[in-house]
Amino acid sequence: MSEPRQILVTSALPYANGSIHLGHMLEYIQTDMWVRFQKLRGNQCIYVCADDAHGSAIMLRAEKEGITPEQLIANVQAEHSSDFADFLVDFDNFHSTHCEENRELSSMIYTRLRDAGHIATRSVTQYFDPEKGMFLADRFIKGTCPKCAAEDQYGDNCEKCGATYAPTELKNPKSAISGATPVLRDSQHFFFKLPDFQAMLQQWTRSGTLQDAVANKLAEWLDAGLQEWDISRDAPYFGFEIPGEPGKYFYVWLDAPIGYMASFKNLCARRPELDFDAFWKEDSKAELYHFIGKDIVNFHALFWPAMLEGSGFRKPTGINVHGYLTVNGAKMSKSRGTFIKARTYLDHLQPEYLRYYYASKLGRGVDDLDLNLEDFVQKVNSDLVGKVVNIASRCAGFIHKGNDGVMVAGDAAPELTEAFLAAAPSIAEAYEGRDFGRAMREIMALADRANAWIADKAPWSLAKQEGKQDEVQAICAQGINLFRQLVIFLKPVLPVLAADAEAFLNVAPLSWNDHLLRLENHKLNPFKALMSRIEPAKVEAMVAASKEDLLAAEAKAPAGNGELAKDPLSAEIEFDTFAAVDLRVALIVKAESVEGADKLLRLTLDIGDEQRNVFSGIKSAYPDPSKLEGRLTMMVANLKPRKMRFGVSEGMVMAAGPGGEEIYLLSPDSGAKPGQRIK
Repeated sequence: MSEPRQILVTSALPYANGSIHLGHMLEYIQTDMWVRFQKLRGNQCIYVCADDAHGSAIMLRAEKEGITPEQLIANVQAEHSSDFADFLVDFDNFHSTHCEENRELSSMIYTRLRDAGHIATRSVTQYFDPEKGMFLADRFIKGTCPKCAAEDQYGDNCEKCGATYAPTELKNPKSAISGATPVLRDSQHFFFKLPDFQAMLQQWTRSGTLQDAVANKLAEWLDAGLQEWDISRDAPYFGFEIPGEPGKYFYVWLDAPIGYMASFKNLCARRPELDFDAFWKEDSKAELYHFIGKDIVNFHALFWPAMLEGSGFRKPTGINVHGYLTVNGAKMSKSRGTFIKARTYLDHLQPEYLRYYYASKLGRGVDDLDLNLEDFVQKVNSDLVGKVVNIASRCAGFIHKGNDGVMVAGDAAPELTEAFLAAAPSIAEAYEGRDFGRAMREIMALADRANAWIADKAPWSLAKQEGKQDEVQAICAQGINLFRQLVIFLKPVLPVLAADAEAFLNVAPLSWNDHLLRLENHKLNPFKALMSRIEPAKVEAMVAASKEDLLAAEAKAPAGNGELAKDPLSAEIEFDTFAAVDLRVALIVKAESVEGADKLLRLTLDIGDEQRNVFSGIKSAYPDPSKLEGRLTMMVANLKPRKMRFGVSEGMVMAAGPGGEEIYLLSPDSGAKPGQRIK
């Protein structure tokens, strides 16, 4: 038997500036399943992660909440840790990039790069917020696109036409932080000389470390020629100060991947059997894998290996890249309730339902994964409850009733036993290659065969016949042995189901090689339901809660000093409060009276990427609501949904007038299109 492998695994670091949602969970569940498989096989597999805790965004949010950045990241880390634990993601260590280990390692790596001639300095002209007293990152600058003239675009790219540009090319730039007009100032910046590693990266990215699609994408950047990477930011900034450079800080993406090393080093201090150098030295024989999303490939597959190479550390064995999560075939949407927080899901459903569904859909590539909620319910209920758990529930009662819970010896279906044993190497190969979908298909094909065999033998019918008790016991013992093998194959995906099954089977925690053995003359514990079916109503409640909670949070805006004055005409509000109102052009797709309501019309509004249901008290002015259909109007798109007797209203249309018949829907100028923002 080969020696156990030494494997260190990481997932991308969640940013300590918000909650975990189901899109994030795709990565951590995927990684956790792979790690659990390696441990089940007897390998030493260490899984570390950390909160990414630096940057301007965290500094500004902490300031807004009236707490220190350290308090903010501690609060978020507690929330993240709880969410991961309840989704059964079993980190060996979940740390923070804001730690002494990371400070020391970041300083060491920077110093080594500097001393080797891989750091350059030069003056950079940037926008500076004179009110806030800070240089502005691209995402904190907004203005008019220099290419298509679209307004309210970020400082580096236009979401409307897709153009990229320098922030200084924006027209009418404004600080997204204070609203002030920024001014240009010069500052000394530090750059990592990424072009020094061009040849190494061209070879390394084609060495089998990456999926072909990822390597091909990187080749586009490599062929175009690499640029030096700006790794510094000016004070004020929440992060680590660059050694010997007061007021200059490491850019968050410099120390974030080093956080992988820091988290592992922190673990080594608590587990003496682990040797940091054995995993990270240049000639290490250990394996190192990163699981990441496709949006951060350049940081992990260009900057990171170059930093490691230049500072004398080993490079990753593999970088496993996945796509995005869509829900019901579309981008996650707050208004539709498909932007689902991890905690909101956990408030309504069991974590293993989602773990299995993700596993059933995950392949080796970087394609996006769609969480179709209807398919989710059907697949989990059919596969896990209707197939896997069904085998145990069918057989256990007969063994307890007919033989005091003791499984008889013998093999009632040698062909099935052989088929299950023969399938194990292929299932293991699929797990190893992260082709979880293939593994689940092969496991469920075995479950189908087992169920078909039991149905054909029909022990429930035989139990009613004289002299058939031995045959019933043999069939049911075989069924339980097949169930046990399925549990082993599914254990990386369904650890709680496996633990509950182990308790029922009355066995020690199962390892992968236990699938080679059979239980004979073995006493079972009483059977208890191992998994319940998903109730569609719970999924609907989860979606409703996501819609209400997230839109409510989004609609909250600061009201200045205390409550607004009771006289709305005398009330003064802050600019930020008014700026938080999301006004959109809306096409009235359908307008109809509401039965039982004297003043309301029900409007179906198209705002470009989705449709909204809005109730409006304008019936007195539009007695024939059908005449409104096809007309453009304006709506508040980020108003908190309001539950009414007639349904949920998802916004507000804009109208003016004294009332009665004199109510006039406001309309945009000609040429406007549904979904356009109104400035």
